[in-house]
Amino acid sequence: MKLVVGLGNPGPRYARTRHNVGFLVVEELARAAGFPDWRDKFSGRFAKGRISVDGGAEDVVLLEPLTYMNDSGRCVQPAVAFFHVAAQGGAELCVVHDELDLPFADVRLKVGGGHAGHNGLRSIIAALGADFARVRVGVGRPPLGFRGEVADFVLQDFDPPEAALLGDVVKASVEAVRRWVAKGPLAANENVPRAKRPAAKPT
Repeated sequence: MKLVVGLGNPGPRYARTRHNVGFLVVEELARAAGFPDWRDKFSGRFAKGRISVDGGAEDVVLLEPLTYMNDSGRCVQPAVAFFHVAAQGGAELCVVHDELDLPFADVRLKVGGGHAGHNGLRSIIAALGADFARVRVGVGRPPLGFRGEVADFVLQDFDPPEAALLGDVVKASVEAVRRWVAKGPLAANENVPRAKRPAAKPT
């Protein structure tokens, strides 16, 4: 059994914000793989199904914490226990999250590491330790001249050029999750196909 956690905040106010890209990825994965309907549990919601890999299939649970980002560990910890998932080692638990330290549209897969100020990761690490897999979906840092805190930036919707390419970014992220399902930590050594990027703005 593998558990894939998409991070985000509940409710329509946050649905298309940068901080909710984890939700967008697991929802697209559920749709594309034909998972059954989502069910409420663990202060979140989950869908359980099978993902085809290399001629076979793996049992996978997709999970969206509905605790708000800062308390994600309160949802993930009981789900890990209920489904008997190994939280450490990078083979059975993968968290999909927005990443400020990657440019928009870059997607990277890694195992372990710190939280880099991401409060959803911070909460999960406090509950379970840090040695799980992550699909890091680049949203970039606030542009020069941005007025506000980093939290304000990630809680904003993607700007129009980004939003036009968001579907490609989500698909690239889904592919990264599929590779992890198939190969576990070894998938972190492979390059993830890069999604399109917005055209550079004239200077």
